[in-house]
Amino acid sequence: MKTVRKTSLFSIILIPILLLSFLVTTPLSASAETDLSLTVDAAILIDAETGKILYEQNADTNLGIASMTKMMTEYILLDAINAGTITWDQQYRVTEYTYRMSQDRALSNVPLRADGTYSIQELYEAMAIYSANAATVAIAETIAGTESEFLNLMNQKAEEIGLTNYKFVNSTGLNNSDLFGMHPAGTGPEDENVMSAHDVAKLAYNLLKDHPEVTETSSISKKIFREGTDDAIEMENWNFMLPGLVYEYEGVDGLKTGTTTLAGYCFTGTAERNGTRLIAVVMNAVDSQGVGSYKARFDATAKLFDYGFAQFSKQEIVPANYTFEGQESIAVTKGKADKVGIAVKDPISVMIKANEKDLYQPKLILETDTMEAEVKEGTVVGKVVIERTEGTDYGYINGDGFTADVVTTETVERASGFSLFFQAIGGFFASIWNGITGFVGGLFS
Repeated sequence: MKTVRKTSLFSIILIPILLLSFLVTTPLSASAETDLSLTVDAAILIDAETGKILYEQNADTNLGIASMTKMMTEYILLDAINAGTITWDQQYRVTEYTYRMSQDRALSNVPLRADGTYSIQELYEAMAIYSANAATVAIAETIAGTESEFLNLMNQKAEEIGLTNYKFVNSTGLNNSDLFGMHPAGTGPEDENVMSAHDVAKLAYNLLKDHPEVTETSSISKKIFREGTDDAIEMENWNFMLPGLVYEYEGVDGLKTGTTTLAGYCFTGTAERNGTRLIAVVMNAVDSQGVGSYKARFDATAKLFDYGFAQFSKQEIVPANYTFEGQESIAVTKGKADKVGIAVKDPISVMIKANEKDLYQPKLILETDTMEAEVKEGTVVGKVVIERTEGTDYGYINGDGFTADVVTTETVERASGFSLFFQAIGGFFASIWNGITGFVGGLFS
């Protein structure tokens, strides 16, 4: 009995120790969700090259975006510049609306003269660097005639790039209550622009894709507006993560801050290191005490950038000329050969964590399994997509996964008329034989 009691006591002590040892020594699943403990209403981090989403938090909820709105105004302006409908040296004559707004320095403005004219270049710099609201409206009026008409262009652009969770009521991001009763027609006096973090990131992603030159201006830390004149005023970029500013972060060169009572402290940041560019969005950032501040939004952004640059890298999942085992070819009819080889045309690299490469596998999607000769080398017959086999994959900001074409690897010439005749004869007798064997087999089944 003594021995039994000792054994039982030993088991009672040993089992918890073994369980604890197992928990300590067993690695966490690679598919475990990451929590960055961001004190924000929403956040998202993406790879700027492919649009791969690396992290998200409440990213589909519509929230105030404040002056991050100006990314859309920049987008439309840069489109117009490229199209030649607007030029950088084009002059804008101040209206009553923009004059009154520009005199309110609490709204982030460079003062405009009531009888003044300003180039689109200097208005753009005031908008992109200093988030100047009257300068933004001036650009909207130049492009569309009125801010109300400019809203139509904003909505058209949003539809073009696939935004789904948004509402635009002005070109600046201010609350309409700050617009002196001159808010755009069809909008309410207390309305404000809203968008999901996902769509803010999509806007920034497409803006950088179509107009990478935007960072040439958004990266300017300080500049004098109308330098050398009586109207000269220093513009310090509200993006304090830029070089030389208080929350400087290596590689940051954009993109747009935003702050209103509704939106809180928001930021769409972009940074590039060693050939990798990331885009981060934080919305209504607060500190540990629940208080919003400039520091809170830049701290949250830094956490996202740190996570992205430290944990992720571009890894090749599918090399060029990759073939799928068991599907190295597809059938060919009326050709000198009865099949043609197929392979992935271009390599596919995905921004993933280093220890998760094995979780991503290629999947073949064929458009056809038979082709009629003549078949040219390089003909697209399908595509390959990358799928994650375990855990959560956030996908891509534009919805579609990263794909590559699957193409034929050789040319199969069409058979001569003589050969086709004998192919037909052979096919005819083969079908008869198959019919006979099937009939006979049926008699004995």
